[in-house]
Amino acid sequence: MKLSIRDIDPAGKRVLMRVDFNVPLNDEGNITDDTRITAAIPSIEHLTNAGGKVILMSHLGRPKGEKNPKYSLKPAADRLGELISAPVKFAEDCVGEVAEAAVADLKDGEVLLLENVRFYAEEEKNEAEFSKKLASLGDIYVNDAFGTAHRAHASTAGVTEYIDTCAMGFLIEKELEFLVTKLEEPKRPFVVIMGGAKVSDKIEVLNRLMDKADAFIIGGAMANTFRLAQGYEIGNSLAEKDKTELALKILKTAEENNTEFLLPADTRYAAEFADDAPTAVTAPWEDGGAIPADQEGIDIGDKAIEEFAAKIAEAGTVVWNGPMGVFEKRGFDIGTKAVGEAIANNTEAVTIVGGGDSVTAANQFGFGEKMDHMSTGGGASLELLEGKELPGIAALDDK
Repeated sequence: MKLSIRDIDPAGKRVLMRVDFNVPLNDEGNITDDTRITAAIPSIEHLTNAGGKVILMSHLGRPKGEKNPKYSLKPAADRLGELISAPVKFAEDCVGEVAEAAVADLKDGEVLLLENVRFYAEEEKNEAEFSKKLASLGDIYVNDAFGTAHRAHASTAGVTEYIDTCAMGFLIEKELEFLVTKLEEPKRPFVVIMGGAKVSDKIEVLNRLMDKADAFIIGGAMANTFRLAQGYEIGNSLAEKDKTELALKILKTAEENNTEFLLPADTRYAAEFADDAPTAVTAPWEDGGAIPADQEGIDIGDKAIEEFAAKIAEAGTVVWNGPMGVFEKRGFDIGTKAVGEAIANNTEAVTIVGGGDSVTAANQFGFGEKMDHMSTGGGASLELLEGKELPGIAALDDK
């Protein structure tokens, strides 16, 4: 178990805290979704209420190691100042004299947000001297940026070499509770829902959970690869044609393990990716269903929705990673919405949404608050489900 901010006394100390304020901005530079900022507030307020001087660092976008006003964290500082009672200041650099002066001016219970750490190429290179400069700004280090915990960067891993006390925040603590602890002995039946574009992106999760899960539900374009491997006609549908042998191997392993592996019984298809484009549903695949040559699968069909919802309803634990179709388009979102609703309606189950597009979909359809856990990291949550050690967490102190 890693050291938590529950275990430290920040009073009068400079707490250097890595957060994930990589928020979406519109063309005017205004934040369009402040979820990542609000997610960090419990840890920030815990530290300020205890008298700590909180120095926040984050990245935003991909400035490629150059200072670019387009990727400034100033809007994030302004938004955080509106959301918490503690004073929030902003430093126009993350290292050097400007940052050092801003930290020196900080009083107990105040917050300072440093400028984008990725304005320096040394950040992503985890360069030792840059890590040392960041570390010099704090007495204690806290990482609460789960979304970047799978990256060994200066602000997520390098700094821990130069600060004696390194702990996790509440956000990372909760991620570990749901994505690791609760899945060690899951409440059964344990149902894993996988969607998205590629089988190859999810193969390690499938392999890792094959012995643990009671059932897999497969949707999204990755389902097309399985149907292609089985010899069905999938028209113009997106599929990994070079991964058909891998798909068949997964199906064989599931059969040998007596793990239920549910592919969509039917598929919704259309001729173009456009809002409200005309759609149709195949006959059940097992009854000779096929997608016409000039059409492509864009969602799971009606029979698939019925079967998937029934399986979800009886689950004791649900992990959902990946949409069932192109939910961003009107008319192509039926399956993803139905699956999200089925998960939300199973109030007896432990329900975990594994980051990325699944979280976006759950929020879009209004199911987010009904889930037990909505992961804040797409890549990080996948790697944790794969059983990998995340550098940003491994670098923290053990209790």
